[in-house]
Amino acid sequence: MTARVLQASELKSLVGQDIGTSDWVTIEQERVDKFAEATGDHQWIHVDPERAKDGPFGGTIAHGYLTLSLIPGLAWEVYTVEGARLSINYGLNKLRFITPVPVGSRVRAHLVLSEVTDVPGDALQVATTVTVELEGAPKPAAVAETLARIYL
Repeated sequence: MTARVLQASELKSLVGQDIGTSDWVTIEQERVDKFAEATGDHQWIHVDPERAKDGPFGGTIAHGYLTLSLIPGLAWEVYTVEGARLSINYGLNKLRFITPVPVGSRVRAHLVLSEVTDVPGDALQVATTVTVELEGAPKPAAVAETLARIYL
């Protein structure tokens, strides 16, 4: 997928608009296991496929924070800002994990530009509502309002 290239000068006019949707990403057990190693979160619902078969989800599921951690990369697939010197994650205003993400399933990110404000130092703060869609599920895996600082 080729990211949509936006001009910094047009961002404010796009508030409230759909910016785009990323490609699907398959959540594999290896990714979940590596995330568990990186974070120290080895809860059996994530890393023990045999035990998880009899658990509440019928198999292992991705960590909620693994789902969250996919958002920056998926967002880069959707759009970039031309001429930006640097873009950093600044935080979240709201985050909800709505539907568990089973290992083997696919997710993608759908972005809507929520707010753009000027920041001293020739920068913009961009709030984006990101819906992490879970293929075939009636409800999303997660919804987050992310904040990025874009330095021009």
